[in-house]
Amino acid sequence: MIGPDAPFAGPVPRELAAYQDEPKQLATGSPGKNGYLRMGFERRGGKTVLADLERRAPLLVQQALYWDEGMPELPCVFMISNAGGVLQGDRNTVAIRLGPDASAHVTTQSATKIHEMDANHAAQRQEIVLEERAYLEYLPDQTIPHRHSRYRTDTRLVVHPTATLLYGEVLMAGRKYYRDGERYAYDVFSSRVAASRPEGRELFVEKFVIEPARSDVGLVGVMGEWDVFGNVLLLAPKEHVDAIAPQLPSGMDQSGGWAASASRLPNSAGLVFKVLGMEYEPVRDVIRRMWAVVRREIAGREVPKQFAWR
Repeated sequence: MIGPDAPFAGPVPRELAAYQDEPKQLATGSPGKNGYLRMGFERRGGKTVLADLERRAPLLVQQALYWDEGMPELPCVFMISNAGGVLQGDRNTVAIRLGPDASAHVTTQSATKIHEMDANHAAQRQEIVLEERAYLEYLPDQTIPHRHSRYRTDTRLVVHPTATLLYGEVLMAGRKYYRDGERYAYDVFSSRVAASRPEGRELFVEKFVIEPARSDVGLVGVMGEWDVFGNVLLLAPKEHVDAIAPQLPSGMDQSGGWAASASRLPNSAGLVFKVLGMEYEPVRDVIRRMWAVVRREIAGREVPKQFAWR
């Protein structure tokens, strides 16, 4: 797994090449701007425990909680940032490993806010490794890029053929109702996800780059009239994927304010499920419907009720 002091290797992507100047404040990757979080889950007896934890501010985890009545053996972990958001020059790393037969639910304590920038950019890399028959629900809250923010996330997934990973991300158009509005006022949002098997066989790579000032996000076939983009990946054994696919919500619901569709991933890896909406809540609710189908098929359990405060 990625170590706490491993450098961000490789060239800066093309879309961020123009944003490498140093901030006038703390230099890029300085202490407090190079958060690190490593979590290792193991199956012990009748439940999974958070057996390995290393954290470095601003990324924090306090402890695993067992509040899910539908799966009381499931550890639920909230990833916390004490920085109040992502700042220019931040270089954060998240590493998660699930051992054989382990299961976990990982989310964030709130939305991730990418603050306005006048220098450099922010980056986060993630590595998620699932061993035999492991089951992970990785469903962070939404990401909100502020005006002139530049952000890239690079994720590596290593998933055993018998394991299941539900990986989601939700991107907002910006602070839509802030002052005069910041709808698509950010500079760059870049997301790359690469998946492989433990022996190294590549399954797929998905990358999307959004540069609102360079290319019209409102075009048909891009975002059109929508303001919220949900992107969910399901990596699971083929027999489960075949059972899940017909049950997923699809089409357009004008009254509900969402549109959704699923496609097969290459190499029989699983499914990609995309949801569009005008607001966050309808997108979140449609993703919850997918989550419910996946958990019912894979674990034979029901998802918990939506918290009133989330």
